[in-house]
Amino acid sequence: MSIGNSPEDERPFEDDPQEARLSVGHALKQARIAAGLTVDDVSSATRVRIAIVHAIEADDFAPCGGDVYARGHIRTLAKAVQLDPAPLLDQYAADHGGGRPAPTPAAPLFEAERIRPERRGPNWTAAMVAAIVAVVGFVGFTAFKGGDDGGTTQVADGTTPATTKSPTPKSDKATPKDPKPTPSDSAIAAAPQDKVTVQVSAADGKSWILAKDHNGRKLFDGLLQQGDSKTFQDSEKINLVLGDAGAIQLYVNGKKIDDDWQPGAVERLTYTKGDPQVG
Repeated sequence: MSIGNSPEDERPFEDDPQEARLSVGHALKQARIAAGLTVDDVSSATRVRIAIVHAIEADDFAPCGGDVYARGHIRTLAKAVQLDPAPLLDQYAADHGGGRPAPTPAAPLFEAERIRPERRGPNWTAAMVAAIVAVVGFVGFTAFKGGDDGGTTQVADGTTPATTKSPTPKSDKATPKDPKPTPSDSAIAAAPQDKVTVQVSAADGKSWILAKDHNGRKLFDGLLQQGDSKTFQDSEKINLVLGDAGAIQLYVNGKKIDDDWQPGAVERLTYTKGDPQVG
């Protein structure tokens, strides 16, 4: 148990039972104090950041990064302080519009704006594979036609046609198979020096992301399922918001970003042509 903030310093107020009954954050705070736990204790046990625990206990759910993450944090904190999460989730739904959570979490970190059609970046992986296949096919076709030309050759009228022996065709086993490009290969191939290129992959789980160009125009706003990947390009910079940064793997201008983000962490990032480094 942490010594810095003692639970005795946070004794519940007894003069407002109606607020305690109606407020999700107040109920969580009272249960934590009754259990003899500090905010540091709860944060260490649940891996929910201290700032988010304080915000939820104050009924401020904006730092959670959306309705889906807010409900997840409420469930986690309730279990940590020995509360049944179901009534708290029902109360949260009643206080914030009710109903089941939308499949795609809301984006409270940016101003509300109408969702525009997704602007898809070029599919560099498919283009690279198609180019390799075209080159191999052209070389094979050229070699095959060169072998056919070794048959009968016509000469001037009145002379006997000369014959040449056709070369023995080589075995197909000598042709190596094209290696399948890895995510890092495609990221490097998709990184022209005169632009900033950012590849976002949901490697360890699903995450909501928002991407904008240097003019503030939205490039993508949605949920990446585990295994999905998106690539964004701009002439100057790319602005990102990651709803669950711990699930995301980034390649910026062909180089992997190795920041150790925690699961559930919401990160705001900006990358330019001179990166990788957070702008």
